[in-house]
Parts: sequence; structure tokens; C-alpha cells
Amino acid sequence: MLSDVTIPQDLDERFREALAALTAPQQRRDLGEPLRKATGPGTGTDPEPADRRPAPAPAPDVAPVNGQTPPAPDPASADGRPAPDPASADGRPAPDPACVDGRTVPDPASVDGQTVPEPASADGQTEAVLTGAWALDLFDAQVVSRQLDLAGRWLHGFGEGFYTIASAGHEGNAAVAAALRPTDPALLHHRSGAFYCVRAAQTTNASTRPTANASTRPAANAPALPAADDRVTRAADDRVNRAADDRVTRAADDDDRVTRAADDPAGHATATPHATATPHATSGAIPPATAVPDSGSSNDLAAGPGSGKGLAAGQPFTNRAGPFTDQPTATSGDPVADQLPGAPGGQGTDQRPDARGGPRPDQNPGTPEGAPTGTHAPTGTGGTTGTHTPTGMHAPTGTHAPIGTGAPTGTHAAAGTHAPTGTGAATGTHAAAGGGPVDGFAGTDAAAVGEPGGAASVRARPIGDGYLDAARDVLRGMVASAREPLAGGRHKVFGRADLAVVPTTSTAGSYLPRAVGLGLALERLRRLDVPDTAEDADRAQRSGWPADAIVVCSFGDASVNHANATAAFNAAGWCDHTGLRIPVLFVCEDNGLGSPEGWVTQALRSRPGIRYFAADGGDLVGTYRVAAEAQAWVRRHRRPAVLHLSTVRLWDRQEARNEYDTVAGERDPVLATAQSLVSAGFVTGEELLSRYDEAGWQVRRLAEEAIGEPKLAEPVEVLAALAPRRPARVARAVADAAARAAGPAAAVRAEAFGGKPPELAGPLTLAQSINAALTDGLLDHSGAAVFGVDVAARGGVNGVTEGLRDRFGPARVFDTLLDETSILGLALGAGLAGMLPVPEIRYLAYLHHAEDQLRGEAAGLQFLSSGAFRNPMVVRVAGLATPDGLGGPVHDDNSVAVLRDVPGLVIAVPARPDDAAPMLRTCLASAAVDGSVCVFLEPAALYHARDLYAEGDGEWLGEYAEPGRWAGGHVPVGRARVYGVGSAEDVTIITFGNGVWMSLRAASALADEGIGTRVVDLRWLAPLPVADLIREASATGRVLVVDETRRSGGVGEGVIAALVDAGYVGAARRVAAVDSFVPLGPAAGRVLVSEDAITQGARTLLAR
Repeated sequence: MLSDVTIPQDLDERFREALAALTAPQQRRDLGEPLRKATGPGTGTDPEPADRRPAPAPAPDVAPVNGQTPPAPDPASADGRPAPDPASADGRPAPDPACVDGRTVPDPASVDGQTVPEPASADGQTEAVLTGAWALDLFDAQVVSRQLDLAGRWLHGFGEGFYTIASAGHEGNAAVAAALRPTDPALLHHRSGAFYCVRAAQTTNASTRPTANASTRPAANAPALPAADDRVTRAADDRVNRAADDRVTRAADDDDRVTRAADDPAGHATATPHATATPHATSGAIPPATAVPDSGSSNDLAAGPGSGKGLAAGQPFTNRAGPFTDQPTATSGDPVADQLPGAPGGQGTDQRPDARGGPRPDQNPGTPEGAPTGTHAPTGTGGTTGTHTPTGMHAPTGTHAPIGTGAPTGTHAAAGTHAPTGTGAATGTHAAAGGGPVDGFAGTDAAAVGEPGGAASVRARPIGDGYLDAARDVLRGMVASAREPLAGGRHKVFGRADLAVVPTTSTAGSYLPRAVGLGLALERLRRLDVPDTAEDADRAQRSGWPADAIVVCSFGDASVNHANATAAFNAAGWCDHTGLRIPVLFVCEDNGLGSPEGWVTQALRSRPGIRYFAADGGDLVGTYRVAAEAQAWVRRHRRPAVLHLSTVRLWDRQEARNEYDTVAGERDPVLATAQSLVSAGFVTGEELLSRYDEAGWQVRRLAEEAIGEPKLAEPVEVLAALAPRRPARVARAVADAAARAAGPAAAVRAEAFGGKPPELAGPLTLAQSINAALTDGLLDHSGAAVFGVDVAARGGVNGVTEGLRDRFGPARVFDTLLDETSILGLALGAGLAGMLPVPEIRYLAYLHHAEDQLRGEAAGLQFLSSGAFRNPMVVRVAGLATPDGLGGPVHDDNSVAVLRDVPGLVIAVPARPDDAAPMLRTCLASAAVDGSVCVFLEPAALYHARDLYAEGDGEWLGEYAEPGRWAGGHVPVGRARVYGVGSAEDVTIITFGNGVWMSLRAASALADEGIGTRVVDLRWLAPLPVADLIREASATGRVLVVDETRRSGGVGEGVIAALVDAGYVGAARRVAAVDSFVPLGPAAGRVLVSEDAITQGARTLLAR
């Protein structure tokens, strides 16, 4: 099928010609040697004045990509001079990084306050350099990404593909990924193919992937975060322990060089593993094969499908070439001794399981292992027995047949034979004694030594499993396969929990506020994660990321102009200015097409409080070095920075071929990497072309597999991940909270309330009841935080949060800047980090400034991740109109249509004080249990109301239930409350919010006329309490809907539609507000619902 589409082959013809034309090196260099730094423009950091250059950077703690550990960064600035002590963005010394409560935070280089020593080589200097082998691995990531770009167009060309990644020209982000730790949470834009490939390869050895159709949903009670096994056991100085089984013995004080033995006559290189795991103060990330959860953490993050546990020393792990233990590599030259483990008798069948834990994707039930369905080539026809070409596919043309042509992944040359470079060896090919690759090992640390055996084998080794795993993920997303590991066919996203890659929407810059919130939350959790009691320790919320993780967030140059991005930059700078630490590395991939020339540079450099770095994405070495400096600066100082990465966009329009012809030779990052490797003497152009063709072959093979996979077929499948509802668990969570409040936490609770719990304080107003419920919520949920404009210092604009900061401190109750997008962004990040955020939006009218943060980001996260990620939150909003029009249209608002339209969003509207507390407890429990995103819409006009029918009657006050009554008074999501007035048999009034107060007063007046009324308080606008509505409507046969929102798009429309859909056949009528903004003063009463309108509507309904 794919072979029938020829356009992509035309598109990459020029690229292939350029690769083949690269001049062969005069002398081969060992791949273990460094790839020299590129020269010329764009190869270093921004040429700033000396007082603004980055500080010396520690070695980036990054995991190996396919078995290799990248080198440490250069502590010097672009011109080689040592960088001064870091200053703020304007050149002035940074403020003292104190906590908001005045306590000084320990240096963030370690979680225990001890300073981590600067890493240094033997001469006291560190340098961010790439070895040839490491650069060759990154070249693989780049070409896989390039082939995925082509595959997206192939698939779209015959109607099977629905999305492309458009990453061509942006493959320089592979070097950015390599400079980071694989446990650093990443939020990626849609051109991040190479970054995703590198991250997948970094993590391949760290965990076992689930089977293709396995659920990625976490355990029921676990916050959906990267699994615990992605963390690493840390030594005293918060650096990572080195493990034994996949590392080689290291020479004295040079931990990054491999102890090498003399090559044996057959060209094998000997690598001796460590006997024991030895911690090292300046080591990088623990080798993924031995990564284990932090034993000191009480986080009960269940390692569900998709996470996998780290392996202990001696336990087999799967690397690019096959399963290995910590036993020394056999170098006897004996074909039997050197065969791939698991291959019986040296035969050519690769019996490795797929990295996801199930059969390899090229194994088909009913066919020999390792042989996918297809036409098998007979023995002697150019392929080993059992090899084949998949149906409908052919090898791409070129000077050299790609590695893998005519042979499936996993086949092996028979004993005594070998596959020389460029001759079409199958992916996974292993040669027995007599020449060829080092048996079973594709990692370059050990293999890239000696000529011709070790280095040659590295040049001929197959594309790594991690890259192919990433390619399979992306292709499944392109064709909307239900087996796509994160979104499950709902969208094409870059994201996977085990890779710490958080899915993002395609909305320009909309996820940047979340990145800022996540950075702030990671720092805040370090202070919250100190429980006072054993009970607190058992229930402490801990982040699934390491304490010194940083957040990386990439975006395009056009997004710099987006309001969401501007809000994120402003919030990051504001936090830095006020002394709040926020470890976020923004990465702007600037291809120059989304903004005028020079604008992006000026916009990014001028951001206060954000450190600026710049690199040329076409220079792999320079990009890696600058990215390493940037991430190290952010990691050490816990302050924001931006990496401005110059890129180019290729193959993204109809005129792609002409565009590529003009810029490829100068700007193509993949070709630039190839030129660097060839000119350095590591490989030939033909060898790289062979790798490029092999990547294309493998990607097309995976594309054909993805095409045949099932799609989402039923609405229930689409909705399964939207917003889980587990009311029994929520009810149990409320009961458990009550038991704690009445039992072990009773003394602490009494102290928090100043010795007088609210149940002993007498009847409360709506505002007082919410304040008491927030206090109980903060007591019970150790990760809960209340924040917003003036919520701490002034108790909020309506006094609802008064006294909370005094009770819980500024780490949990704090003020924010006046920007609703940033407030919700902080909540998005906090929820993702494992906290339970309760942000406040002062006015409903202000919420409309930031609606997309709720719609596209908050409510959509579980939908885009099949529940693997979630951002629980309870957003408190003072809303609905006041009768006197106080504040006018810029504050008062009575429109909730945009909220009710958001799938999965929970909307609660408490009207009475005795409903507000239990409803808020339900929202907090639902957020904690189900990851729900709740909007708690509080009628501002009723905050301080005390009376109902007559002045001084106190009928609108309510008692606060003692903890022993919480379970019995639990208010489930989607259940209404019914009041009977008079006989309650004549008419049913359905209403909410302020309408409850007005309807009860109107019902009292109707009762004086002999008309009995049922008043139904919806309490929940989403989901609507449909069952309760039908029951109460059917009881009278006459329904009056009192809707204080606008007639068009108001709540009343939804209520009437729900009744009709459920089969209600009685009479119905609406009373709603006029389609108008809320005016100032008495004029508001002319367009809003009134008591007179309600009584008149009831009489009209009865007169029919």
C-alpha cells in the first residue's frame, strides 16, 4: 500500500543525494572520541555582556540513550571565558531566594540542604561535548523523526492518516532532549518528533513498556503522575547512584570513560561490568536498567501498566540488541558462547519479547517467532531462511540497500557469517565469531573502540528499539489507532507517563501557563512534603518527579505572540521577582515563519526575570552544549530561563520541494549532523544513507501495522477516558475524612478553628460555611492549596478566605498576580504535580478571560491521556448577578453557557449555607479520587444573606454539621434538593443559585393563594440531576423553570431539553433573564429574574 504513494520519495530524493555525496573521511576516527565543536555563527550561547552570561553549569544528569551517557556541560560561556555568578535578567544580583513565609530555602542543588560539589574532570574542567557514537545515536533520532514526517504524508495521501507532526527542520530538538534528564517533565509542541524519540530511547532500558492494548490508567487512588520507577535512588547529596549491570568499570577519577581491553583477533571489544553499584557525588542519572523507586518516599504511586519497575543488579534487561545481565560479555570467539542470549543453538531467531512486555510487533500468531506475516524469501535468494518483505512494501531506492532490506527485524546471520556495513543486514542482526558486531551489544560505550570490529559494528548497528517504540507511538496517533499508548486514538499527541512527557493541545501556547504552574508546584511540594504527624506522613501528597526536576516546555515562534504565552512569561518573571522559585526551561523553536525578523529575539531577551540562552538548531554540538548550560542553570538556581533555538521549517507546504531545494544544503539540521559526522571521520555518507533508508524501511513497516489496528468504534469507547465518575469511592472518601476529623485529627482540627469548631459556632452564612469547609479541606488534604488575588492578605474580595493563611501558612494559602490565565495555569500545574489546588476567580466575568485553560487544558487532559494524567482542581468563582447590578457588566455576569459546554466539567452552585459545606467536600473528594475538574460557582449576592421571608428571621443561615454527620449528609454529584411549600402538588419550580432564594419567597406568596409548590434546587448544573427532575416534574405535571442566566444559551434550555429527552409530556414554561449584559444600578432589575416574574409565571402555567 505505502509503495503506491510516490510523492514522499520525491520529497526526500534531494536529501538522499546530499547524504550520498558527502566525501568519505580520509582516516577513520574512533567513535568514542568527541565530535569537535562546530564553528561559525549560532554555535554558542547568546553573545551577551559578561555580566549576563550563564553561570558554570553542573553536569546534566541525563539517562543514557540506547546505553550511552552524554558528557557533562561546559561551565564556560560561548567565548570560553568562565561565567560570573548568576544575576537576574537585568544584570542585577538576584534576590535572596527566601520562602514567602520568610524562611530561607536551602540551596536547591540538594534536597537536604547540602551543596552538591561541582563536577569536574581530571583537570578541573568540564565540557559539553558529544562523542561520535553519541552523535550517531542522535542522528538516528533525527532521521526517524524525518521519516515519521514523510510517513504522515504517505498516510494522508491515501486517506489513512489524519495528522502529521511537521517536524522536518526542527530535529535539532534531539540535542535538547539529550541534555535533560528523562525524569524532567516535558510539555512539547507538535514539531517535537526528534525530542520524543530521544526521550523514548532514554527510557527504554528503565522500564518495561506495556502491551500495545494495555491500559495506561493508574491505580485508583494514585495521582496520575510519572510512575515511581522513573525516579532514581538518590545518595546523600541528591545525586544519583550508579548501578552495576549495564555500566563498565571506570578509570580512577574519570567516570565517563570506559575501561577498555585490547581488541581480540575477531574484532570484539571487551567491557567489564562493575561488581557492585557505587554511588558517586557527580554522577549522572542511574543507568535505566537499575533505576529503582526512592525507598525514602511514602508516595503510593502504583506502578501500573506502562511504568515497569527498575531492575536489580543481575536481572536481565532489554537493550537495543537484546536481553542482558550483569555478566561479562563473552569474548571467546566461540559461536555458541557468543550467540544472542535466548537464541537456541545459535539459530537466527530473535526470541526477545517486545519492549512493551508482550510479543514483538513483528510476531504474528500462527507464524514462526520473529517472522511477520508476509511472503518469505526462499533459502539462498539473498535473505536468511525465514526472512521476508512485508506485503505491499519494497525497499527504497538508493546507492545502498537499507539495513533491513529483505530481512525482518530480529533475524540473525548464521554462525560463521557476518553482515558488513551497508549490505542490507537486518535490524537486530548479530554475527557469530568470524567478524561483525560485538555480539548482542549495541551500546557505543563498549562497542565504539578499535577498528575495524568495534567501531564498524556501531556504524552498522540497527536503529534502536527506543526510537522504533517512539515511531510506533507517533504512527498510531497519526492513524487514530485505539492502541495509541496515551490518547488511545482520540488525538495525535506527544505524551506518555513513563516518559514524563505531558500531552499538550495544539492551541498555540495554551499549555505554557501549566508549565509555569508545574514549576512552582514542584518547588512548593518540597516545603509541603514535611508532615507533622505519622497520620500526615501516611497520607502525604508527593510528586512523582524528583525533588530537583525542572520543567521543559517547547513552543513555536508564532506562539510567542499568543496571550497565553505572554501570560506564562509574565507569571514566571513575576514569581522570580517576588522571590518564588520556578524551575522552568522554555524552549522556543524559531523557524522564522511566525513572526517578523528579529521580533522573537527581542521579545524573549526583554522578559524580566527569565534568563536568555540561544543556539542554532542546525548545530547538534552547539545546541547540546547550550541546552546543557541552560538546564543546569535552571536546575541549580530554580529560576526560569528560555532557550531560543533557531530552526527551519521543511516540507510543510505545497511548495515544499522548492523550499527544500533552496535551504536544505544550508539549514537542514539532519544533513548538518551528517556533515559533522562525516567531516570528523566517524562515518561515510553512504553509511549514513544506509541508516536513513533503514529508518524509512522500519517506519513504513510500522505504518502498515498501524493502519490495520482497530479504531475507536463506539461512543462509549470515546467517552471512557473523559471524566470518570465513581460516586461510591467519593462517598467513601468523605466518610474517611469524617472519621479522621472526629478521631485522630480532632485535636489538630480544634486548634485550627481556635478551639471552637464551626459546628459549635451557631448558624453560619454562606461565606462562613464555605470558609469552614475550606479549613476542613486543607486539614484533611495535605496537598491542598488555596490561592488567588488577595485571598491570603485580605481574605478575598468577599472575605470568604479570611484567616486561612494564618491557620495554614503562606505555602498553602497565598496571593497571586491579577491574571486569571495565570491563576488557572498555576492550578493546572499544581494538580499535575499531585497537589489539590483550590484557586479563586474573583468574578464570573473575569473567568471568561481564561476559558480555554478550563476547556482545552484542564478538562481535556484525561481525555487526551486515557486517564494517565490528570489535573484535579476545585475552581471557586464568585458569580451570578446581584439584583442591584453592583459592579455592572465588567464584574457581574450571569452567563455560564461556556462552562456547561465543556465535556466532563463539574459545575456546583450552592445556594444555602447547609448545602455549601457538603457540596464543597464532595468536590474536593471527587477531585482527589477521580481527578475531576470542578467549578464551585458561589452566588455572590447570597454570601452574607441571613434572612429569607422577613428581616431578622435568620431563615437563610445554616448549621455546620459535625464530622460524625458528614457521611449521612453527603451530597453526591448530580443530585438535587427539593423543598415542599404548601401542598406541593400544583406546580414544580426548578431553579438554582439566587433563584432558590427568590423561588422560595415566591412559593410562600403562592401558598397564601392556595397554590402548593415544589421548589427543586438543581445544585449541580453539570451534570444535571435528570432523574430528580423527571421525578419532581411528573409529580405535578407542571414545570416552571426559573433561570437567572440568559434566555439564549441559559441553563433553562438544558433543563427543558433534558425533560423532553426523558419523555416528560406535561406543561412547561420558562422565566429567564433577558439576553443582555448586566447593567449598573437599578436598571439591572429590568433585565434579571424577579420574584414578581416567578409568581406571574406560575399563575400563567396553572391557568392553561
